[in-house]
Amino acid sequence: MSNIRVLHFGDLHVGMENYGQIDPETGVNGRVMDFVRRLTDVVEYALQNEVDLVLFCGDAYKTREPSATHQREFARRIKRLAGAGIPVVLLVGNHDLPSQEKRATSVDIFRALDVPNVVVANRDALQRLTTRRGDEIQVATVPYPIRARLLEREEYRGKTIAELDKVVERIVSENIQALAAQVDKSLPAILAGHLSVSEAKYGSERSVMLGRDVVVLKGVLADPVWDYVALGHVHKHQEINGGHKPPIVYSGSLERIDFGEEKEPKGFVIADIRRGGCEWRFEEVAARRFVTIDVDVRQESDPLEALLAAIGRHDVKDAVVRVRVQAQPEQEELLRDADIRRALKEAYYVAGVAKEVQRAYRQRLGGASAEGMAPAELLTRYLESKETPPERIQALLERAEGIFEGEGNG
Repeated sequence: MSNIRVLHFGDLHVGMENYGQIDPETGVNGRVMDFVRRLTDVVEYALQNEVDLVLFCGDAYKTREPSATHQREFARRIKRLAGAGIPVVLLVGNHDLPSQEKRATSVDIFRALDVPNVVVANRDALQRLTTRRGDEIQVATVPYPIRARLLEREEYRGKTIAELDKVVERIVSENIQALAAQVDKSLPAILAGHLSVSEAKYGSERSVMLGRDVVVLKGVLADPVWDYVALGHVHKHQEINGGHKPPIVYSGSLERIDFGEEKEPKGFVIADIRRGGCEWRFEEVAARRFVTIDVDVRQESDPLEALLAAIGRHDVKDAVVRVRVQAQPEQEELLRDADIRRALKEAYYVAGVAKEVQRAYRQRLGGASAEGMAPAELLTRYLESKETPPERIQALLERAEGIFEGEGNG
């Protein structure tokens, strides 16, 4: 048997509108079209590079109830793959799940229409598939765990949330091990999951996750029965098995969500798989660039000129850009927004111009003495001086309360 070429991607999140504006050609938010174009890149690569199987490891859309337009754009591109004879496995992620269990997932329409060459994986199962070239391969699918489904037995009632978390993690691990026991060892085998795995490095996906997360131990996946482990759910591309067999790979997302992913390459994985071995590589896509420009003008005689020169040293064309300037109070009015935004005219979107003006802290205390303030009040005043949003201040105060109490008891 020759190698089977598998394209592995995930976490598309069609519908993200962060830092976007309406695209006049399509009438759709431009950032939505960024995500759609990355899916087009995947399809074009698959069609031009003899891919035998495509694994989509979950989270097709940003929301559980995507708009008809978003569904249309996703379906068009999946249909191109399937129409070319390439089997496509659509794993159900947490963003694909309905708010109520009995309702359909956002990708169930492919199953309802019985679209040829498309497998909707909404249950733990071992799928035996025939690839584009006629070779057979096994794909064990582990969609995002539905807690209500896993905990429906009477014995789990009355347990604490922490206890239930442990139960869910145990059940998911046992289900994966049961799938491994079913593998025909004469054929290549892939484990595909939409999961959080221990030792994975998280990124901005934390800001868009829905519901409580289940963490599976890496050792559960590192079973030599698998030739490749394809994962979705974490947006940062990484291999977490240290180069050992099998490769345990998060493909990462195809587009950047926010500045937390500014430095991360985005793309998909190509894995050439055979029974007992696998070679894989990451293929980067031209995701929208995010650019942060940090400038300190506190010692500059002409702060605006220094700021504009710093902007000129960055490639901002078609990028989402933010500028953060440190300045003295007397320099603030010289840093005119109109001049700054003119220098950024080639940017796709200006996410903000933040002026961090150095002021005497006691001015923010309203004349009060810091020595006479309680820790919570001091923290509140400090956060206010940094123009922290009120809801963020409240959240940080709640987190800090336990620390303050600990200090008092000590």
